[in-house]
Amino acid sequence: MRFYLKKYFVEISLCFEFFQCTAKDYPASLFGIYSDGATLNTRSIQFAIDYIHKHGGGRLVFDVGRFLTGSIHLKSNVALHLLEGAVIVGSLNPFDYDSTRFTALILSDNQQNISITGMGVIDGQGRQVARNVVDLVHRGLIKDAFRNDRPEVEERPMLIYFRNCTDVLIRKVTMRNAAAWVQTYDQCARLHIDSITVDSRAFWNNDGLDIVDCDSVTIANSYIDAADDGICLKSHDAKKVCQNIVARNCVIRSSASAIKFGTASLGGFRNIRIINIKIFDTYRSAIAMEAVDGGFIENVEVDSLQVSHTGNAIFLRIGERITGKKGRLNNIRINHVVVEIAADKPDSGYEYEGPIEHMPRNISPAVVIAGLPGAMITHVSINNIQINHPGKGNSNFANVSLNALDSVPENVAGYPEFSMFRELPAWGIYIRHAEDINVRDAHLSCMKKDYRTAIVLDDVHNSQFISTTIKKQDSTNSFYEFRCSGNSFK
Repeated sequence: MRFYLKKYFVEISLCFEFFQCTAKDYPASLFGIYSDGATLNTRSIQFAIDYIHKHGGGRLVFDVGRFLTGSIHLKSNVALHLLEGAVIVGSLNPFDYDSTRFTALILSDNQQNISITGMGVIDGQGRQVARNVVDLVHRGLIKDAFRNDRPEVEERPMLIYFRNCTDVLIRKVTMRNAAAWVQTYDQCARLHIDSITVDSRAFWNNDGLDIVDCDSVTIANSYIDAADDGICLKSHDAKKVCQNIVARNCVIRSSASAIKFGTASLGGFRNIRIINIKIFDTYRSAIAMEAVDGGFIENVEVDSLQVSHTGNAIFLRIGERITGKKGRLNNIRINHVVVEIAADKPDSGYEYEGPIEHMPRNISPAVVIAGLPGAMITHVSINNIQINHPGKGNSNFANVSLNALDSVPENVAGYPEFSMFRELPAWGIYIRHAEDINVRDAHLSCMKKDYRTAIVLDDVHNSQFISTTIKKQDSTNSFYEFRCSGNSFK
């Protein structure tokens, strides 16, 4: 599988390079597209795309300037190429945007061989657009679709929404200030994202990159700073699978989770590799895998994860949320992780911070693996992990007695995140309802005294901890087992 994926994605990249080298260039000015930042170019840009599409394909090239537009629809064999200094600017008027399933500035549906490339910028002006949507709702002019005091994602324009597209290339562009998710690729195949920059902290739900039920995707060499999840894999269709995904050599900052599988997780996720990722100032988890909507997660490899200043390092969860069906999570391999858990709120000072969680509360364990009774998380290996935890737990906030672990709520249908159980009795690793969990070469360090145990296992079976070292500033226990069998510590 590894060799196949590597060879396959190299062939995709070469195919796109060939397309770019042989395609004809059409300057935007040829079609009367203005770069003054004031003229609305929606119809002229769409005319240019349609013209290039009808004449065999090519690149629509934007030179230096600000190109104001509403929604445009990208078509087969057409590339948008933004030279350095070119900025495609989204209109402030919500009525200038079109919807397919979602609203977006650049849309494409059932197209092939499309790309957005170059050193330019796509700026959605999302903060003001989102506020204008809210204003229209208050006036009763559009559907009242509020949740948590803000309009639903469907009402606010993304920068990019591609659905059912094949052979898609996104390279080098910078994406800023979406009103909703920055970019979503839904049931696409052979998608290649390389060397992009995402800088989007304009409004709620600013996911940096959403991959929904796609097949054969590479995400490489990119920088993502997002108010919501950084890279989020989703499965919206119970009959679809998000699979054959490689993410490597990226830097991520998030006021939610840096890399997340779900929500939603109705179908499944398989054959996914997360390689050489650096994460910083991330509010929730560095990596979260959440099979909570009846779907599955399997055959995932994470290697070389460097994390500084995060609320939680690894969160694996089975739930029973939307469909009433238990999910499945197995065959997960996590290797070579160095993580520093933050002593305070990791994203403090950023725009649109993550919410304060039922404060006061203690800093959560670095690793949380939580299945359900009758739905065990199975076959997980964690090798060569270094955890630096700040400690300083306060038993006056909550002290979960080790002989009363049943008091930790199952929260079967709760929204999945590491803080969903409130207080947990471990500072390092907490595992519940799991089997065949193998941890090797784990080095846990607690910087200040903490009343909690380093590692707590509850209903965990046939698992092993090999070459585990624990450094702490007090005399609390290092391991505790409850309702467990067949485990070994060496």
